[in-house]
Amino acid sequence: MTAILISAAELKSTLANGGPVRLLDVRWELGRSDGHRRYLEGHLPGAVYVDLDTELSAPAGPEGRHPLPSTSVFEEMAQGWGINDGDTVVAYDASGGAAAARAWWLLRHAGFENVRLLDGGLRAWQADGGPLETGQITPVPGAVSLSWGHMPVLDMAAAPQLAAEGVLIDARAPERFRGENEPVDPQAGHIPGAINIPAAGNLDANGRYLPARELRQRFEAAGVDSPGPVGTYCGSGIYASAQVAALALAGIDAALYPGSWSQWSSTPGQPVATGAADG
Repeated sequence: MTAILISAAELKSTLANGGPVRLLDVRWELGRSDGHRRYLEGHLPGAVYVDLDTELSAPAGPEGRHPLPSTSVFEEMAQGWGINDGDTVVAYDASGGAAAARAWWLLRHAGFENVRLLDGGLRAWQADGGPLETGQITPVPGAVSLSWGHMPVLDMAAAPQLAAEGVLIDARAPERFRGENEPVDPQAGHIPGAINIPAAGNLDANGRYLPARELRQRFEAAGVDSPGPVGTYCGSGIYASAQVAALALAGIDAALYPGSWSQWSSTPGQPVATGAADG
């Protein structure tokens, strides 16, 4: 398995030895719009700011709140971040790793394998004594060449089929899954047949991913214990990207439903389930 995580200590050592690393700061949180300001106030030295809404997503519409960008647009964005073929890319954020995981997943989907998540994000870097710098970083444009389709993807038709044939995981908070609370999307509930495994539970108290063995045990205890296909979704495909990373750490391949609940709940005629039980 291609390495997914890099620790703050390992990253510091790599940078100190002059390793060619492109750092991506994906400072995004649901309900906040001050990511760039916080980046300017302090980020890893040399890190480039990546805007999740405009650079890691196409405009919101029928395909959800954060549809996948096109291949050509994403390649242009990646080149603008200064990425070249053969580089090592490390993505991080300051909110539990979901936003960084979106960048990780998209780069992997685009055929760029040497991309890793800073385990614990900005918090881990600072806890390990890592320095910060302020201001905007504008890199020399890179020339990375990307393709598309290297990670499994579900669309709105395939998601319920996978739920019937394997395991479809809803990565949102339990109250949103049960339909008790829906702060963003037009309907509350979940896709019939899905089970709920909140992505937040994949992290320890310091925001780092649980060890692979513990992740495996967590997923198996929740029902991911058969040889059938596995897929995952969330509100708009962001936290589900982190779920894909956690599943991969546990040795489980999973498809991502990018449209997620934002697409499903906005499409007339789609069935909606509520309550703790699936379906």
